[in-house]
Amino acid sequence: MQNKERFLDANIPDDMAATIRPRSLSDFIGHEGLKQNLSVFVSGARNRAEAMDHVLLYGPPGLGKTTLAHIVANELGTNFRATAAPMLTKQGDLAAILTALEPMDVLFIDEIHRLPTAIEEVLYSAMEDFKLDIMLGEGPSAKSVRIDLPPFTLVGATTRTGLLSNPLRDRFGIDLRLSFYSPEDLAKIIMRSANILGTPIDADGALMLARSARGTPRIANRLLKRARDFAAALNRERITAETIKTTLFQLHIDGCGLDEIDREYMSTIVKFYAGGPVGIENLAAALSEPSDTIEDVIEPYLMQLGFVQRTPRGRVITDLGYQHLGLGKSDA
Repeated sequence: MQNKERFLDANIPDDMAATIRPRSLSDFIGHEGLKQNLSVFVSGARNRAEAMDHVLLYGPPGLGKTTLAHIVANELGTNFRATAAPMLTKQGDLAAILTALEPMDVLFIDEIHRLPTAIEEVLYSAMEDFKLDIMLGEGPSAKSVRIDLPPFTLVGATTRTGLLSNPLRDRFGIDLRLSFYSPEDLAKIIMRSANILGTPIDADGALMLARSARGTPRIANRLLKRARDFAAALNRERITAETIKTTLFQLHIDGCGLDEIDREYMSTIVKFYAGGPVGIENLAAALSEPSDTIEDVIEPYLMQLGFVQRTPRGRVITDLGYQHLGLGKSDA
């Protein structure tokens, strides 16, 4: 299973993200309530000429957390600094970033749930008091030094809020959840991206592509690029619904946005575990996939569709899941 190429993994970075990324809240499509609230928070901080409260963005990968962090900096008119938690392995790594900040800067930390405990504890005073407490030296001669920091806004992003410690989460004044997009909003995103890329696409083709993009803009844009390739191979000047059908067929993606890996996941539960329940570790072993990949990449969209349920005893295929596979429970 691990050797299969997968276009529907939202964790894979999008190499054209910088080109098509919205730069303002008005350009950001979807999540209207979130945008309205964020606009109020940004305006308030800007009018008071102070750093905005720290922001926690969470939700499945590929929904626009990094894009929103960029937009916050743009709307505030400040610098944008970015890092990822796995890159912060010692206190000095964080100290170097924090001491280089200018007043009102936005600092973005991706995968913030992966911060080592020692680094996280240093972040507490930086977030609360704009102070950096670090230890210099080792042993009996070690001493604590407090360094003043300029006011800044930390934007943290995570796909796994359950792994955040309470002390860290409590220090975020603004808590925003991103959910899967509707096909209609995704179609608008596809049309916008196609326009920026100079690739004409029919409205019905955009909607068909949107319905197969797992509610995720990053996947929608990746599929748009592949559709553009197939349109060129077929000598077509624009992407039509027929082009999208060809693209999805060639990539083994069905009308619900499921690929071979999704179907193998569901079929494994049906064939080897009688439809469930089955524990995550047994399932990971059967699929040769890490359990966190199953939980973060494969399962969220299947649960959104109602094809799979997580129960206290394990994963279970629902009636809708059986219907999608074209199976009855008697086939389990």
